[in-house]
Amino acid sequence: MSDQMPDSAPQFLTVGEGEAARQIAMLVRPAQAGNGAPALVWLSGYRSDMSGTKAVELDGLAAELGLACIRLDYSGHGLSGGNFGEGTISRWLEEALAVIRHAAPDRVILVGSSMGGWIALRLAQELARQGGVTLPKLAGMVLIAPAPDFTSELIEPNLKAKERKSLAERGYFEERSQYSPEPNIYTRALIEDGRKNRVLDGIIETGCPVHILQGMKDADVPHAHAMKLVEHLPADDVVLTFVRDGDHRLSRPGDIALLLSAVKGIIRSSTNRQMPA
Repeated sequence: MSDQMPDSAPQFLTVGEGEAARQIAMLVRPAQAGNGAPALVWLSGYRSDMSGTKAVELDGLAAELGLACIRLDYSGHGLSGGNFGEGTISRWLEEALAVIRHAAPDRVILVGSSMGGWIALRLAQELARQGGVTLPKLAGMVLIAPAPDFTSELIEPNLKAKERKSLAERGYFEERSQYSPEPNIYTRALIEDGRKNRVLDGIIETGCPVHILQGMKDADVPHAHAMKLVEHLPADDVVLTFVRDGDHRLSRPGDIALLLSAVKGIIRSSTNRQMPA
């Protein structure tokens, strides 16, 4: 059951053409008139959606501060159409870019959780590469238990023989989920596409402040992974906050308070950078 506000009806955007077309659900909160602060963009994790606790809390912060907030469900997730089994980083990145282009904010702060952190980092690259008038400037990022390159860094090295066999013969393998009675499904397409979207193979230049929140008791993304990411962000203003007893979700009240504080910090720094010296 979703805890979205009752007045927030999703809009739908068609992304892709022909057989690849899918209906992407999005919730776009407009900024209050005259508020020039960046729009907040929520990017969910694998098998998560825009009605999760952190996403709703972020939207609540936007409402409180009069900011725009953009949330979406990737294809195969939440309220969106499309087949989950066809999902890849490239496909979900295309959808996030399309929704941002449709909402057309001037500046954005990307807030990505788990796999959403990977998509946020790829979005930073695409915003820099494509630029122009149809895409916003990146003002900052907050990454929660970010999982960049998780297919090649965290899944492939730990595949068991039976999982490799299943990938070869069936094109996917299943893994029990801690968070759902339904198993996680990882496809060969997701893993192969993941190699093309690697970000931990060189310097990542986001050109904006980055705040990473990472639990030290995260069973899904080890905290060493966050430290590795920081090594690839040498040019940026990066803050890494460890939550000693934090798990992967970081959805407890104290964790949420940390998240909202990090977002407010990025908003403040983006406002200061806009002001003339």
